[in-house]
Amino acid sequence: MNLTNYHTHCSFCDGKAPLEEFVQEAIAQKFTSYGVSSHAPLPFSTAWTINSEAALNDYFQEFYRLKEKYSGEIELYLGLEIDYMNDESNPASAYFQALPLDYRIGSLHMIYNLKGEVVDVDCGPEKFREIVDNHFDGDLVHVINVYYQRLTRMVELGGFDILGHPDKIHHNAMCYRPGILDESWYENIMNNYFQRIAAAGCMLEVNTKAYFQRGVFFPNERYFSQIKQLGIPVVVNSDAHLPKNINDARPEALAALLKAGYTEVMELHGGEWKSVKIGECKE
Repeated sequence: MNLTNYHTHCSFCDGKAPLEEFVQEAIAQKFTSYGVSSHAPLPFSTAWTINSEAALNDYFQEFYRLKEKYSGEIELYLGLEIDYMNDESNPASAYFQALPLDYRIGSLHMIYNLKGEVVDVDCGPEKFREIVDNHFDGDLVHVINVYYQRLTRMVELGGFDILGHPDKIHHNAMCYRPGILDESWYENIMNNYFQRIAAAGCMLEVNTKAYFQRGVFFPNERYFSQIKQLGIPVVVNSDAHLPKNINDARPEALAALLKAGYTEVMELHGGEWKSVKIGECKE
């Protein structure tokens, strides 16, 4: 079952349970390795990120306590999900590179509106429609272009191990304008985007968080064959905010990857990223 997961959120950010409960659930489900990845601090305070140096230090200390406590039962790894905001605040920033992390997830949740204000587009379809209409004059094409331009810039700068939910906006875009993924301009954006990811040597996350609720992976399954052809390595993560969700849709994601031609996924073992055959059991 390739029981690993490196994208999870606990009560240090917007997760819904203490970190130890996630670790205990991973052990109960016989995970071989498990990573914690709270939302990293931003230049401004939010309700969903770690917001202070003190809180970040507490996060680290709790991880070290649990790593020692459960050392004989599971491999635990310390990560952060770091947002790309601009060229000063991103995963490659000196501040984030200096932190004692085992890995970093690079993600994009926010873009700037027409007034230069920060807008969170990582929301539900109804809220997304309001944002496009009220902050971007209904110009969905502009929003999509800005989103992928920013992601591509993050890829260029680097500084992360995993590209988080690589096309998460696509579900909201489909709800706003059905059929958009089949439009030639959108296909061109995605082709260029994945080519840039491949050229940069990035590892891409297959994020299973929305599969049971919305029937989609991030990236969309339609791109699995393309990213395989480009030689992009993948890791399967659930982006869990509750302990019970740490293994959501993993079998479905692995089956979809096999169908697309993948035979291996990336896992963190012994402190190193390793390519492991799909279906291979770890002792």
